[in-house]
Amino acid sequence: MCHVSVGHIARLLEASGIATVIIGIRAFRPSLEAMTSPRALITPHLMGRTLGAPGDRDRQRAVVAAALDLLETASQPGTLAELPGVYRVGKK
Repeated sequence: MCHVSVGHIARLLEASGIATVIIGIRAFRPSLEAMTSPRALITPHLMGRTLGAPGDRDRQRAVVAAALDLLETASQPGTLAELPGVYRVGKK
């Protein structure tokens, strides 16, 4: 699915009363800013690994927790937050 479609779907869900957070990688930040999504979390990860590396459960949990925190704390539409850190290879 194209990342532009994700923004449109988020806006439709929000209009229906369902709160959303888009999680995207840093490379898509300009697109996420342009589409004025309700809330977006930017991660430092690679394309296709938005939540983190395969097997890196701690990092994946941290991304989901940050997204849920953003859902609770964002006070205005179009809020973008950036998750600190760097991409690291997952654990086996």
